[in-house]
Amino acid sequence: MSDEIFISLCSPTLAGIKVANLFSCDCPSQKKMIRDISSLNRRLHSKGIIVLPVKHIDGRVLVYVYRPKLLKAYLSRENVRAILTHFGYDTDNVNSCIRRMISRLEGDTFPHEIGLFLGYPPEDVQGFIDNNGKNFKVCGMWKVYGDECKCCKLFAQYNMCTRSYLEAYRSGNTIERLAVAV
Repeated sequence: MSDEIFISLCSPTLAGIKVANLFSCDCPSQKKMIRDISSLNRRLHSKGIIVLPVKHIDGRVLVYVYRPKLLKAYLSRENVRAILTHFGYDTDNVNSCIRRMISRLEGDTFPHEIGLFLGYPPEDVQGFIDNNGKNFKVCGMWKVYGDECKCCKLFAQYNMCTRSYLEAYRSGNTIERLAVAV
């Protein structure tokens, strides 16, 4: 996976303005993907970013890129804890939560609470679950059931961040330089 593709998919997390990103990419060689992810982890660890393959299926890999400090703070919010507890998560341990999320990805149904691991507003995650993905107010980077104005501003901020980061990368900045330590 190229740095440019990674930046295009994870800029808000690299910038420290989003808890995490999740994306799927081709994985013709699991060995190469492990090398690529290991390299990214070596390069980004000092910035507080972890890259984790969470599911392999049909020549693709689902990759979770997150900031442990931001994730821990987000998952400690009471309304987030309530949703995760309902799905059997041990909300006192972030690593346990990540392991549970990965195990739920192996199941037959997609664990929609995964939006919480991406920092989505809990009211939107709960709204999606309660409405089976229907009856949303706005569809952007996620389906909005709560504060649409706030979410539309976030969507614009994330898009602007991605455009800026890609421009900076194409101007010669490295991924290490673009990643902000948080």
